[in-house]
Amino acid sequence: MSAPRPFKIPESVLVVIHTPALEVLLIQRADADEHWQSVTGSKDQLEEDFAQTAAREVWEETGLDVHAPGCHLRDWELENVYEIWPQWRHRYAPGVSRNRERVFGLTVPAALPVRLSPREHVAQRWLPWREAADQCFSPSNAEAVLMLPRFVR
Repeated sequence: MSAPRPFKIPESVLVVIHTPALEVLLIQRADADEHWQSVTGSKDQLEEDFAQTAAREVWEETGLDVHAPGCHLRDWELENVYEIWPQWRHRYAPGVSRNRERVFGLTVPAALPVRLSPREHVAQRWLPWREAADQCFSPSNAEAVLMLPRFVR
């Protein structure tokens, strides 16, 4: 018999992966039809810093290495606090209903092929940033994508 899974920590990252030409990678969730999003994920431990969480989640969900040549992970120094959707609250400790999300951008040199984690995502696509924002199911994700031009050097 396996040990019960620990509750998720209500602190997470949102990582907008994009090219210098502002093409944005979206991935489709396996557990929700037509839910397209950027890379997201919670801290594994409270002491894990957000940049570590961002790098780990990008690797786990796409196979991309934030330290690879031509890649640059940038903390946008923005945070969203939102209500956790009721269908996902069982993953958190009883009484937890809000999550704090730190926003990052990851510049990659081109629209690279990705290796999806089939447990989490079933499809991927690269879209121009405005089209990507329109496809995001999460309002905070769409807002982050729309802010992308401000953060590109």
